[in-house]
Amino acid sequence: MDDLLPTPASRDPRAMLQQIRRQWQAAEDLWVFGYASLIWRPEFHADEHRPALVRGWHRALRMRSRINRGTPEQPGLVFALMPGGSCRGMVYRVARERADVELERLWAREMITGVYDPRWLPCQTPQGRVMALAFTLSRRSPSYTGRLSDDELIQILRMARGQFGSTLEYLCETARCLEERGMTDHELRRLVGLARQHRLI
Repeated sequence: MDDLLPTPASRDPRAMLQQIRRQWQAAEDLWVFGYASLIWRPEFHADEHRPALVRGWHRALRMRSRINRGTPEQPGLVFALMPGGSCRGMVYRVARERADVELERLWAREMITGVYDPRWLPCQTPQGRVMALAFTLSRRSPSYTGRLSDDELIQILRMARGQFGSTLEYLCETARCLEERGMTDHELRRLVGLARQHRLI
């Protein structure tokens, strides 16, 4: 979830929502893939949740946050789903009777500025494959930071705080929730270790 810049007309969130609705079979339940804060603060009602694996995408702390986890003067970071690798997270099923209402709520949270590229991704779960809505980020996005040095990351983890708390708190909560579910993310674990090494936690 983030809140960056005015939305260009070409990335109008309502138009993007209509496109997602056209692609979604409204006679079916809605599935949503969560890889960070959607795991520990989904803010929509799901009828079922399962652990899931997405191939071809990975979780990366490379998206600027100027309101929720930082400020315009001291931008923070949030996780994004980026091309390449794989990602373990959770999928949430919303019964079709309520799916459209819950999709509106989810859109208001994630797509207020149209920063993400929402897409349907195949997710492997213990009960089989489902197609789930996921919020991905393009490397062409102005919100994408590119690779940051450890010194840059430490500075952000030390200083960045927004309306929902600090980048450090966001990182630690995501790490805690994944660990509780037995999901290993080596880069996330490294980042928490880096914060601990610098006595931030």
